[in-house]
Amino acid sequence: MISVENLVFEYPGKRALDKLSFQIPQGSITALVGPNGAGKTTLLKCMAALIKPFSGKISIIGIDVLKNPRECHRIIGFLPDFFGLYDSLRVWQVLSYFAMARQVQKEIIPGRVVDAAKKLGIEDRLNDRTGSLSRGMRQRLAIGQSLIHDPDVLLLDEPASGLDPESRYALSKLLLELNSEGKTLIVSSHILAELDEYANDLLILKDGCIVEHSISVKSHKKFRTIIIGLLYMPEDFLQVLLAMENVKSAEIITLEDSTSKDGASKNVRFDFYGDNEKLNELLEKLVADNYKICEFYIKHENVQEQYLKTIK
Repeated sequence: MISVENLVFEYPGKRALDKLSFQIPQGSITALVGPNGAGKTTLLKCMAALIKPFSGKISIIGIDVLKNPRECHRIIGFLPDFFGLYDSLRVWQVLSYFAMARQVQKEIIPGRVVDAAKKLGIEDRLNDRTGSLSRGMRQRLAIGQSLIHDPDVLLLDEPASGLDPESRYALSKLLLELNSEGKTLIVSSHILAELDEYANDLLILKDGCIVEHSISVKSHKKFRTIIIGLLYMPEDFLQVLLAMENVKSAEIITLEDSTSKDGASKNVRFDFYGDNEKLNELLEKLVADNYKICEFYIKHENVQEQYLKTIK
């Protein structure tokens, strides 16, 4: 869906993007994360054909972004971190204006405005002045500006910035809904925990370089990481566990637990390569052998954990 090859962008005295190359699959939601100054906003602006890189190539649905920026604008929607709204206009006028600017056919604009307002949960505010909207409503309207022309790709720079928890939850639902319609999204955000609600790809930048690009971070791996907590840890438990079918890489870990006598409980983490039926058989065998199990769960590594591990 999106292909970037050897992308270089320089500000005076600083290289913001240093030979970036990656591909984004169709129908994905990619979390674009990294420290301040990593180059995230610059990358999004290059992909949106708003600034021209020093060198490299960007292709979206086969369109060369650098050679055909106007054609690119018809298939993408871009929400900048600092967006502008026409405060004196009513909500329906703002959406209609951007639909016309995106060359949407005049006769279908009213329907597009209503559809966008319903998706954004602002259908009851269409006649309100934009200047009277709350921060969350303004953010929704700004997203509406970026999708009013029904683009195939959405590039969103900090879309949850300044939103309250309820509005962030609504935003997550909206992004998932847009994705279910077949749209490909790239979302830059510093709020890593919320990215787990919708992102399935992860792209980490640091100092203008890619330090990790994980495709389908939520898809099933060949193995699953399992955590077992025991009331007490027999000395030979690791050997017993490793001798079982489909178990590899077992190790003892310590998790802080204020309810235990010594302030910490002993747990075992291991990789399991079998299906659910085999996992059930393993648990049944451990219980039958009288191991005092108090915890047993699958450990899912979230976006924040992947990011911190990679940056460190």
